[in-house]
Amino acid sequence: MRIHSSNHPWFLLAILVVLLSFSGALSSTHKEKTTSKNPKKEVTYDGTSLIINGKRELLYSGSIHYPRSTPDMWPKVIKRAKQGGLNTIQTYVFWNVHEPVQGKFNFSGRADLVKFIKLIEKNGMYVTLRPGPFIQAEWNHGGLPYWLREVPGIFFRTDNKPFKEHTERYVKVILDKMKQEKLFASQGGPIILGQIENEYSAVERAYKEDGVNYIKWAAKLVDSMNLGIPWVMCKQNNAPDPMINACNGRHCGDTFPGPNKKNKPSLWTENWTTQFRVFGDPPAHRSVEDIAYSVARFFSKNGSHVNYYMYHGGTNFGRTSAHYVTTRYYDDAPLDEFGLEREPKYGHLKLLHNALNLCKKALLWGHSRTEKPGKDTEIRYYEQPGTKVCAAFLANNNTEAAETIKFKGKEYVIPPRSISILPDCKTVVYSTAEVISQHTSRNYVKSKKANKKFDFKLFTETVPSELKGESFIPVELYGLTEDVTDYGWYTTNFKTDDNDLKKKGGKTTLRIASLGHALHVWLNGEYLGNGHGSHEEKSFVFQKQVSLKEGENHLTMLGVLTGFPVRNIDVLRALDSGSYLEHRYTGPRSVSILGLSSGPLDLTEKNKWGNKVGMEGEKLGIHAEKGLKKVKWQKFSAKAPGLTWYQTRFDAPESKSSVAIRMNGMGKGLIWVNGEGVGRYWMSFLSPLKNPTQVEYHIPRSFLKPKKNLLVIFEEEPNVKPELIDFVIINRDTVCSYIGENYTPSVRHWTKKNDKVQAITDDVFLTANLKCSGTKKIAAVEFASFGNPNGTCGNFTLGSCNAPASKQVIEKYCLGKSECDIPVNKSTFQQDKKDSCPKVVKMLAVQVKCGRTKKNKESGI
Repeated sequence: MRIHSSNHPWFLLAILVVLLSFSGALSSTHKEKTTSKNPKKEVTYDGTSLIINGKRELLYSGSIHYPRSTPDMWPKVIKRAKQGGLNTIQTYVFWNVHEPVQGKFNFSGRADLVKFIKLIEKNGMYVTLRPGPFIQAEWNHGGLPYWLREVPGIFFRTDNKPFKEHTERYVKVILDKMKQEKLFASQGGPIILGQIENEYSAVERAYKEDGVNYIKWAAKLVDSMNLGIPWVMCKQNNAPDPMINACNGRHCGDTFPGPNKKNKPSLWTENWTTQFRVFGDPPAHRSVEDIAYSVARFFSKNGSHVNYYMYHGGTNFGRTSAHYVTTRYYDDAPLDEFGLEREPKYGHLKLLHNALNLCKKALLWGHSRTEKPGKDTEIRYYEQPGTKVCAAFLANNNTEAAETIKFKGKEYVIPPRSISILPDCKTVVYSTAEVISQHTSRNYVKSKKANKKFDFKLFTETVPSELKGESFIPVELYGLTEDVTDYGWYTTNFKTDDNDLKKKGGKTTLRIASLGHALHVWLNGEYLGNGHGSHEEKSFVFQKQVSLKEGENHLTMLGVLTGFPVRNIDVLRALDSGSYLEHRYTGPRSVSILGLSSGPLDLTEKNKWGNKVGMEGEKLGIHAEKGLKKVKWQKFSAKAPGLTWYQTRFDAPESKSSVAIRMNGMGKGLIWVNGEGVGRYWMSFLSPLKNPTQVEYHIPRSFLKPKKNLLVIFEEEPNVKPELIDFVIINRDTVCSYIGENYTPSVRHWTKKNDKVQAITDDVFLTANLKCSGTKKIAAVEFASFGNPNGTCGNFTLGSCNAPASKQVIEKYCLGKSECDIPVNKSTFQQDKKDSCPKVVKMLAVQVKCGRTKKNKESGI
């Protein structure tokens, strides 16, 4: 029924009251929005991208793991990531870091996840949170706590009631903590995206229907918490709605089949910036040209999010690495182990992000088109109908030769296997193959303060000959140690009589088959040696001729872990990803004596085995000050047996630069500084290049005090030389440039206004930019050549063509400056206007040395 307000004065009064109340509510809401420090952000998505507060976004993300660096490092690492063009940080959450003992959670020190995320927020960046439960990450036990293995009836990562109950409890603890701290975007925080589980498709078939049910359960678990953010599942093409299936790999622009629904965006959760190293590996390197190509291709094919795994790898402190994985993690990332910018990887990707941002409007709102002008060439471009918005990606997939592409009436020469980016479909602002960013070489400078004559003292473990035990087989090593140590002892006795030993011309052999990782063996108190497997091999055999005695013989074995295996993979990360992890077996599996007159003697199942967990020094805590006096230390002379502890004192190295210890002269073991676990070292396991995989081991500055720092080393092998150890300071003061005269000028010269690409300066030309870190300045020009020089940064040599004035020109532009730009053209270097090699396309190679002024040296800056 229609009401006539003119006949009801009370009605008009009621309306007035409502209007005044509504006006007050609007005013209150407006006031809340303008005064709130962190306004709430709605995060949704469509088939193009994530949508944050109604705005589509291109997201450039990098993986940085908080336990792999120290809290004092976090601010610089995060700041450098942002300066590198990232707007998002991705991190796993490490269950065994936060709940090492069931029911007892730790969020302090390197485990302070809240502090880490708030630092990211402070830098104006977003966060992607990956709580697992299984994270892989080359981390011990894949991030799962050891105690989980002891839960009755448990099977990991499948439709198993005990596992799901513990997983749900853990996940809710983590996500509730984030919610309490108001860290989700829906609360005004930085977390815009979550990931549940990790590369599960690699194991799903092993669990059959239970695997399918488990992944549905995991999706429902996080979705039911209504946290106001989207969730992804990586390498999970059948991810149930509303989960977004995402890609992991090196070339997702070609390998990713795409979202499993049209309303989901194309997200790349792991673009591997290098390959992690295991002991015994040679160095690894993935070129920045290849990374840039892969990212440009992904974005040209409707991608809107890339995450670099890793952007800063950091350090596997203590015993945290997975089996055989080195203490140094993803060192070839854009930020190296010490958090320093690894150039040109850092700079070339930064410029790529700049170029993609110039294409943002076209990529997020344009219509895509594809042309194939040739066998190896491809044009992908985006246009917005009725506007001048246009961006193009011109690709040459020929790996050997440049190709000419004609596009919109103009010809473009595209270098081999590269993509050129045109944010207005006219102007090339970036080529993935043309690296104009500076290069750096890492230097290890021997410390003057720390490397005074070391006074080493030692304590040697006693090798047991007979231990108590009731097992008739050698027990599984990981279960024996319960992940509190790398070491487990095994002893057994066996008898031989005169008839056993009288085989003419025969040789008696001890044979031990072990399922990793390393093994030391003694017979009747005599050390026989050691054996070890490798990352690719599941097992190894220790075999040696031995002399037995008539009567009772005593066999002692020391099983050694080097991190628990989370997968068995080849170097391309292609195989198993952790199925039935709770049933993985490590340690000695078969023990026998061969060559006896009476035939082979199997000791595996016919003898009683005694066991002992860990080293005596570990139990007494002699790696730290409190336990140091619990044993009697002897002065080190020239040689010592294996299983020996070494301790000495040293002063903190000068300056504020990063610090490492070089383990020259040592074999295999563990390092502590002031009670803090630096990590595992393994110098005796050589790569095919006949060098240790890792020599320098990072000691964070926060581990150090100014004077009398305690260094403790546990060394497994005999006759090492600790006197060869030294401490070094790390810098990247060797700065270089290597640029071709025909390269595309830097994207820094361009901006976009009113949908038009415009030059920032009147004259756009190619320059080589050199920049020292911090307050340092260019102190010397160590190499310069405009011609056809050879080599790489730190190792340049002259070619057959060289402009004689090259070094003089660089000195004029750069000496005494913290940063300089050198025009890369003939007129700059050929001052007499004579070109002795006119047919040569010139390259400019420059190497300079950065240094501190006297004032900065005194202040330690």
